[in-house]
Amino acid sequence: MSYALTRPMVLQEPLATPDGTGGYTTTWSALGTLWCELRAGTGSERRGAIAPEGRMLFRIFLRAAPQGSPQRPRPGQRLTEGARVFALLAVSEADASGAFLVCHAREEVPA
Repeated sequence: MSYALTRPMVLQEPLATPDGTGGYTTTWSALGTLWCELRAGTGSERRGAIAPEGRMLFRIFLRAAPQGSPQRPRPGQRLTEGARVFALLAVSEADASGAFLVCHAREEVPA
Protein backbone atom coordinates (compact mmCIF):
# COMPACT_ATOMS: atom_id res chain seq x y z
CA MET A 1 0.00 0.00 0.00
CA SER A 2 1.26 3.49 -0.71
CA TYR A 3 0.66 6.61 1.29
CA ALA A 4 0.50 10.27 0.24
CA LEU A 5 3.13 11.65 2.65
CA THR A 6 2.51 15.28 1.68
CA ARG A 7 1.97 16.97 5.06
CA PRO A 8 4.97 18.15 7.05
CA MET A 9 4.31 17.65 10.77
CA VAL A 10 6.62 18.42 13.68
CA LEU A 11 7.26 15.61 16.18
CA GLN A 12 7.49 16.96 19.74
CA GLU A 13 8.20 15.45 23.14
CA PRO A 14 7.20 16.89 26.54
CA LEU A 15 9.79 18.37 28.89
CA ALA A 16 8.97 18.98 32.56
CA THR A 17 10.62 22.17 33.86
CA PRO A 18 10.52 23.02 37.60
CA ASP A 19 8.45 26.14 38.23
CA GLY A 20 10.28 27.12 41.44
CA THR A 21 7.30 26.45 43.71
CA GLY A 22 7.46 22.66 43.88
CA GLY A 23 5.54 22.02 40.70
CA TYR A 24 6.53 21.95 37.09
CA THR A 25 5.59 23.38 33.73
CA THR A 26 5.36 21.24 30.63
CA THR A 27 7.05 22.59 27.52
CA TRP A 28 7.43 20.85 24.17
CA SER A 29 10.72 20.21 22.39
CA ALA A 30 10.76 19.71 18.61
CA LEU A 31 12.52 16.52 17.45
CA GLY A 32 12.17 17.13 13.72
CA THR A 33 9.78 17.32 10.81
CA LEU A 34 8.16 14.16 9.46
CA TRP A 35 6.19 13.85 6.22
CA CYS A 36 2.78 12.34 6.93
CA GLU A 37 -0.64 11.43 5.61
CA LEU A 38 -3.54 12.42 7.89
CA ARG A 39 -6.79 10.43 7.84
CA ALA A 40 -9.82 11.39 9.89
CA GLY A 41 -11.43 8.79 12.13
CA THR A 42 -14.35 9.12 14.51
CA GLY A 43 -15.36 12.18 16.47
CA SER A 44 -17.37 12.94 19.57
CA GLU A 45 -18.34 15.78 21.88
CA ARG A 46 -17.83 15.85 25.62
CA ARG A 47 -18.44 18.27 28.41
CA GLY A 48 -15.40 20.46 29.06
CA ALA A 49 -14.60 22.57 32.12
CA ILE A 50 -16.00 25.73 30.51
CA ALA A 51 -17.75 24.67 27.32
CA PRO A 52 -18.33 21.54 25.23
CA GLU A 53 -15.21 20.15 23.57
CA GLY A 54 -14.96 18.29 20.31
CA ARG A 55 -12.78 15.19 20.29
CA MET A 56 -11.59 13.89 16.94
CA LEU A 57 -9.51 10.76 16.37
CA PHE A 58 -7.06 10.49 13.47
CA ARG A 59 -4.70 8.00 11.92
CA ILE A 60 -1.39 9.52 10.85
CA PHE A 61 0.78 7.50 8.46
CA LEU A 62 4.54 8.07 8.05
CA ARG A 63 7.76 6.29 7.12
CA ALA A 64 9.06 3.96 9.80
CA ALA A 65 12.22 4.69 11.76
CA PRO A 66 14.20 2.08 13.73
CA GLN A 67 13.23 1.32 17.34
CA GLY A 68 15.01 3.78 19.63
CA SER A 69 15.42 6.45 16.94
CA PRO A 70 14.37 9.96 18.00
CA GLN A 71 12.48 10.15 14.68
CA ARG A 72 10.21 7.22 15.66
CA PRO A 73 7.05 8.56 17.35
CA ARG A 74 5.94 7.16 20.72
CA PRO A 75 2.75 7.47 22.77
CA GLY A 76 2.91 10.58 24.97
CA GLN A 77 4.52 12.65 22.22
CA ARG A 78 2.62 14.80 19.77
CA LEU A 79 2.63 15.87 16.13
CA THR A 80 1.82 19.45 15.21
CA GLU A 81 0.77 21.05 11.95
CA GLY A 82 0.67 24.80 12.38
CA ALA A 83 -1.74 25.50 15.26
CA ARG A 84 -3.18 21.96 15.15
CA VAL A 85 -1.96 19.52 17.80
CA PHE A 86 -2.33 15.74 17.64
CA ALA A 87 -1.62 13.82 20.87
CA LEU A 88 -0.21 10.36 20.10
CA LEU A 89 -2.14 7.54 21.80
CA ALA A 90 -0.58 4.49 20.11
CA VAL A 91 1.93 3.71 17.36
CA SER A 92 2.17 0.51 15.30
CA GLU A 93 3.41 -0.80 11.97
CA ALA A 94 1.05 0.12 9.14
CA ASP A 95 2.14 -2.63 6.75
CA ALA A 96 3.58 -6.15 6.84
CA SER A 97 7.03 -5.00 5.70
CA GLY A 98 7.34 -2.49 8.55
CA ALA A 99 8.19 0.32 6.11
CA PHE A 100 5.44 2.60 7.43
CA LEU A 101 3.97 3.42 10.84
CA VAL A 102 0.46 4.44 11.82
CA CYS A 103 -0.01 6.79 14.77
CA HIS A 104 -3.41 6.78 16.43
CA ALA A 105 -3.90 10.35 17.59
CA ARG A 106 -6.45 12.62 19.22
CA GLU A 107 -7.12 16.23 18.35
CA GLU A 108 -9.19 18.20 20.84
CA VAL A 109 -10.66 21.50 19.81
CA PRO A 110 -13.26 23.75 21.45
CA ALA A 111 -16.73 23.13 20.03
